[in-house]
Amino acid sequence: MNPPPVTAGGVDLGAAPCLLFAYHEIGYVCMRELLAMGAPIVALYTHPDRPDEEVWWSSCADLAARHRIPVFFDEHWGAAELERLRSLRPAIIYSFYYRNLLPEEVLRLAPRGAYNLHGSLLPRYRGRAPVNWMIINGETEGGVTLHHMVARADAGDIVGQRAVPITESDTALSLYRKLLPEAAALIRDLHPLIVAGRAPRFPQDLAAGSYFGRRTPADGRIDWNWPARRIYNLVRALTHPYPGAFAMLDGRRLLVWSARLGRDAAPGAAPGAILDASPEGLEVATGAGTLLLEDVQLDGEPAAPAPTLLAKYPGARLD
Repeated sequence: MNPPPVTAGGVDLGAAPCLLFAYHEIGYVCMRELLAMGAPIVALYTHPDRPDEEVWWSSCADLAARHRIPVFFDEHWGAAELERLRSLRPAIIYSFYYRNLLPEEVLRLAPRGAYNLHGSLLPRYRGRAPVNWMIINGETEGGVTLHHMVARADAGDIVGQRAVPITESDTALSLYRKLLPEAAALIRDLHPLIVAGRAPRFPQDLAAGSYFGRRTPADGRIDWNWPARRIYNLVRALTHPYPGAFAMLDGRRLLVWSARLGRDAAPGAAPGAILDASPEGLEVATGAGTLLLEDVQLDGEPAAPAPTLLAKYPGARLD
């Protein structure tokens, strides 16, 4: 006897095999949500963890292995790889924080559509690292979007969105964690509608949005001529588990892991000048106001409270 069909809202989810391209924690929670609904997943394509990254997220590959789902790490789409994908006969393709764009030959394999989960409220913050960029730019609202995939990154029609507030104390990590339940909820609500062919579809106004590219290590360099708030935003956008905002001290890289806003003004102080040390932090002049450095780390040394570490450098100035 065949098992009864898995349904949601009267929709037979078993009738739509899913092919997943997924990585990172959002990939994990979205994949877990599909599994909880009983959606058939024919294969997972994912990435190996990179040794130069601080890996803090759950493994999509491990989750797939526990459910006996085939796992592949292919990132180049030659004739043999495309033939394997065709043989899987997916009805739906999902990309959840997969790091590569999928070619149109792959997107066309899914008769019920190919969809991407993006970590912003599109059309704003299309492109790479949206969570980090939102913190850097001092945004007060973020969110997640499920949209159709097209050849252009993050440009396809929107299926659904969910918003979250961004507070002044949020870091990139805390904002990312706010997005996790919202991403799972989008999949839970919209996957049955996609299977049934009843999902909403709204075109993006790309002219009203924004696009941000991949960040590089050099983008973490602090310019002390910036206002204190801009530097503060950079610090909280790049703190652990990201590579960290940094300045130079006596020819050595100084990572700033945490900081606070200080005074509104420091008349006569040159940007980068160390002004005072207190239990609250080490006060540094900026182009507008001051910043209190809390936890810092010099190259080759352990992290330490800024007043303790920088007491060894009397009269120093940060570059």
